[in-house]
Amino acid sequence: MGSALRAPRLGLLLLALAALPLPLPLPLALPLPLPLPLPLPLALPLALPLALAEASGQGHWCYQSQVKAESCQGPWEWSDLSDTQCNGSEQSPVNIFTAQVKHNASLGPFSFQDYDKKQNWTLKNNGHSVEVTFEPLRLSGGGLQGTYKAVQFHLHWSDSVEQGSEHTLDGERFAMEMHIVHIKEKFQTVTEASEGDDREGIAVLGFLVKNGSENPAFGNLISLLKKIQEKDQSSLLPEVRLCDFLPSEDKLNRYFRYLGSLTTPGCQEKVIWTLFKEPIELDENQITSFSKTLFYDSKKTMPMKDNFRPVQIRGRREVQVSGAGSLLPSARAATLAPALTSLLVSLLL
Repeated sequence: MGSALRAPRLGLLLLALAALPLPLPLPLALPLPLPLPLPLPLALPLALPLALAEASGQGHWCYQSQVKAESCQGPWEWSDLSDTQCNGSEQSPVNIFTAQVKHNASLGPFSFQDYDKKQNWTLKNNGHSVEVTFEPLRLSGGGLQGTYKAVQFHLHWSDSVEQGSEHTLDGERFAMEMHIVHIKEKFQTVTEASEGDDREGIAVLGFLVKNGSENPAFGNLISLLKKIQEKDQSSLLPEVRLCDFLPSEDKLNRYFRYLGSLTTPGCQEKVIWTLFKEPIELDENQITSFSKTLFYDSKKTMPMKDNFRPVQIRGRREVQVSGAGSLLPSARAATLAPALTSLLVSLLL
């Protein structure tokens, strides 16, 4: 039984190692010992329910924080669900190694149409997150092929400011992550775009959220969370502009780009991802309000927290970055400057 207990941990370790940059350091490249198989009488009772669930496509997906509280399949079992691509080779989210990104001069500024237009939004607890829907807004430029329309945004978080984002930068996880979901104009719904034959049918703008100053725009949204505590509850947020929730437009020309997937089942690999380098700021009370107020269920027994998918294997997918000046984050540039100065002085002496 000891080997059976070690197997899930080994799977997590192998996934973490696979997300490291290539080539691996020698100690990490050495083969790991595999767990011994369970004796047949012990293995069959454990394997049979899983095999039946996989064959029948039964069960529903949930996040890891829900697994112990209800019968559902967490992120490590999403690939067992029927009609999903969750075990595909181009999954999201990923860890972005900023030292390995490739500059792409064609990744220019975006054109945001009607992002500054006041609208009435609908906030809904969909059982996995807060989903905000609105009248379509147009997006083009930024290296995208054609025009997309924004149809909703949602957020991912934890119960602290130490984690909550789906994507990571150089292994660092942020407090939250906001996803604005766009579909090409030829599609009517996200489902239609995810099931179509266009590899870039969906464009998601991802914004990392860090602990910092209070955010007045999010304050109005957060004040309504108490009205959507339970699954399927909804509320109206009147007269708001999406641009007020985002960094200033002059900071939206620095971003990462890669091809990936939806981060919830069916995990369709139909997404062109944009992850902005400039984070959104919320203060700690605003960040933790989501986990303190919202629940996964209608009985309010499961606080909604840790609703983020673990980082997936990037493999040989290329991550690109916009702007020649974006190759090095400001923190890295600050630490690199003294070294370059010393090198220059040594060459001149």
